[in-house]
Amino acid sequence: MLETVTATAYLTPLREGGSLPGIVEGDNLGTYVAKFCGAGQGPKALLAEIVVGEIGRHLGLRVPDMVLLTLDVAIGKREPDPDVRDLLVASAGLNLGIDFLPGSLGYDPAAFTVDPVEAATVLWLDAFTGNIDRSWRNPNLLLWHRELWTIDHGAALRFHHDWALAGRFPGSPFSARDHVLGDQAQSALPALAPRLAAKITRPLLDAVLALVPDPWLEPDPSRPDPRAPTDAPSARIAYREVLLARLEAVGAWLPGGGQA
Repeated sequence: MLETVTATAYLTPLREGGSLPGIVEGDNLGTYVAKFCGAGQGPKALLAEIVVGEIGRHLGLRVPDMVLLTLDVAIGKREPDPDVRDLLVASAGLNLGIDFLPGSLGYDPAAFTVDPVEAATVLWLDAFTGNIDRSWRNPNLLLWHRELWTIDHGAALRFHHDWALAGRFPGSPFSARDHVLGDQAQSALPALAPRLAAKITRPLLDAVLALVPDPWLEPDPSRPDPRAPTDAPSARIAYREVLLARLEAVGAWLPGGGQA
């Protein structure tokens, strides 16, 4: 179960993020990168952050700790920037906080070489979850204390934006052509892929999906989708079954054709 933290102050926006995340302080004295439920993709992006981030952690990747972040509307109303104010007011209630890594730097492939096994694990996770948002243009990797950390998984699990297409997701191919770690991952991926796949189990997926708050799994009336699961319990089952089906179809989506 994720810890629930109350935001006590909004410190600054992170304008390089398309959804305008921001740095906030929590009542536990922690500092977090807040991902807001009122941003463009709504709670589904926060759900993907939890599910994919926690799967990555289980695979051995470094993923910043996450908390559920409660935001009072009064904090938003005090914000002078109108764009930020509108976002904070729209996000009053439950949001996602990701542990802020002070002094971290964006990954630069020209300055830091990633171990092939670690690179292959990142690539496999992205291929499995359909995360196309780790390119040369936008690596979504941080260096902190000379170690690699994976962040920003909100673009993964794209099937949940249109449940009518969920049946196509398991076999949909993943291109590593633009993946920032594609070249470094190639040597280790064939041998590593079966070991990673073996770690993705039904109990693991159930445990990860149990971390997602029920409201983020329920239908969003502002984005009606007649094929979407009708409640949180059925949604958890639906996500699990789509991901298990993708695991079975590994030969269709793993870069290199799933040869191992």
